[in-house]
Amino acid sequence: MTATPALELRSLGVSFGGFKAVDGVSLQVAEGELRVLLGANGAGKTTLMDLISGKTRSSQGQVLLYGTDITNRPEYRVARAGIGRKFQIPSVFRELTVRQNLGVAATREPSILRNLRWGFGRAAESGIDEILALTGLEALQQRQAADLSHGQTQWLELGLLIAQKPKVILLDEPTAGMTHAETSRTAQILNALRGRQTILVVEHDMAFVRDIAEKITVLHLGKVLAEGSVAQIERDPRVRQAYLGSHGIAASC
Repeated sequence: MTATPALELRSLGVSFGGFKAVDGVSLQVAEGELRVLLGANGAGKTTLMDLISGKTRSSQGQVLLYGTDITNRPEYRVARAGIGRKFQIPSVFRELTVRQNLGVAATREPSILRNLRWGFGRAAESGIDEILALTGLEALQQRQAADLSHGQTQWLELGLLIAQKPKVILLDEPTAGMTHAETSRTAQILNALRGRQTILVVEHDMAFVRDIAEKITVLHLGKVLAEGSVAQIERDPRVRQAYLGSHGIAASC
């Protein structure tokens, strides 16, 4: 018996003024899978993420989260259902420390001041320690978020998502603006999450893609062009012609 996919798209699409930005995309992401969305600018990658997260309403198709139809729900309801999304520009509580940021994210209590006054509870504190270790922010946990580097801020925001325990995490170009060392560290973090979190990543950095990808879905002109491992995608002549060039992913780094 086949397990229900964590995330399933069925013929999903949207048109803007007659232009099909996403055109009948179907894919399945298994629980614990780390999937990469690849494609040239204008291929429809970010728009697809917008459709999944509820930021944009679809014109056709369905979005299923563990078999539950969440198509065109308001963005906040999609988030409550279990879709967590990280954008290119990080959003954290800059006035709070790293640890306080994670504590606020880990609790269901809506009042930030109440959280800070009464603490986050033993279970939450234990979870925070795990996230600090995973993201490499242990030594910075008492530092104000405003004082973090760009890469550290990105890791903190990823930690905030993890603390909220989403069913599926959407990452939109998580290495944008990072140094080579920060990009490598981000790959380590995502690889450590493999099997524990279901993650869908949009990324342009081909070296990073090679470090993390177990399965790649290539979009072209709003449609799925190809799907497979890095090796399979490199060999696909349609992908070479549309995006990667004649030498494949390695030469695009």
